[in-house]
Amino acid sequence: MIKITFCLTRLPHLTRAEFQTYWREVHAPLVAERAELLRIRRYVQSHTLPDEAFAALAASRAGPPAYDGVAELWWDRMEDLANSDPAARTAGLELLEDEKRFIDLARSPIFLVQEHEIVAR
Repeated sequence: MIKITFCLTRLPHLTRAEFQTYWREVHAPLVAERAELLRIRRYVQSHTLPDEAFAALAASRAGPPAYDGVAELWWDRMEDLANSDPAARTAGLELLEDEKRFIDLARSPIFLVQEHEIVAR
């Protein structure tokens, strides 16, 4: 499996709640509608909890501010991710245009990973 991980930061004019609602209620259905065409095997949204829920943990690590969420998308193989179908390219561009409505793309790292499962129950 190949996975893309997006560490998402919201646009400055949105609250975390507004960002997460849009992401879950508007963007997620757009991804779901295009999943087969884009050969997406799995799509998961992880929404950051309110800051007070993890303030002590964050302070103990002296790390950067939390992201507003993490999106993960899986494909069976790299060829599925690199789908050259023109309709898939159009679908991907449509999703990117929607992402520009709520994600600060310049402050939201994206990377490809290959998972190495350590514990599975």
